[in-house]
Parts: sequence; C-alpha cells; structure tokens
Amino acid sequence: QVELEESGGGLVQAGGSLSLSCAASGRVFNMGWFRQAPGKERDFVAVITRSADTTYYADSVKGRFTISRDNTRNTMYLQMTSLKPEDTAVYYCAAEKGFSFRYSSYAYAYDYWGQGTQVTVSS
Repeated sequence: QVELEESGGGLVQAGGSLSLSCAASGRVFNMGWFRQAPGKERDFVAVITRSADTTYYADSVKGRFTISRDNTRNTMYLQMTSLKPEDTAVYYCAAEKGFSFRYSSYAYAYDYWGQGTQVTVSS
C-alpha cells in the first residue's frame, strides 16, 4: 500500500500563483491531480505518465497549470498560475499502482489517493 501526501495549498489572490506537491511513499505509475469544490463532484485537473513524457490537462486549466514529477523523489508537482476564484477547491493527488497503456482522466482508474489540500483563490 502506497500513501500519498499533498502539500502546498493555501490562500492566494486572483491572478496569483501556487505550487502543490504530492509525495508518494513508494513506486507508482501514472499520477494525476483532481479537485473538488464544495457541493460539486471531483473533477480531473491533470495527469502525467511515469516517464513524464506525456501530460494531459483539463481544458479549464490548460495553459495555466503545469504538472511535473521527480521519480527520484517519488514526488509530483502542480504549478498553478493565473489563478481564478473558480479554481478554489480541495486538490487531491492520485496514482496508479500498475502500468497502464493509456493515462486516464477518470477517478476510478486510480488506486491511491491523498487526503487533499485546500486551495482558495480570493477575488
């Protein structure tokens, strides 16, 4: 069983930037970020393959967010810029425990989840 721990959330003004980290306790494969705003479903944000050669973003964050990872540290990152109030949510990292031929934007594809970190963007 691998544990994931997010860090880096906080309060930022609209237009500002924030970076999130997700540390895994062991080896994982594809990793992703999801977010959930109050009263809404958990939505896909971004995914990165284990080799980091492929990334994919939700349209709502494309061009503003950058996902990356450092496998030597078993850590994934999410650099968020030009933040908007609608980015306010609890951000969760997720990881697959085995190899997949294709990355996924669906929550059910992921085996491990972090506890979440709050990101609040004020207007």
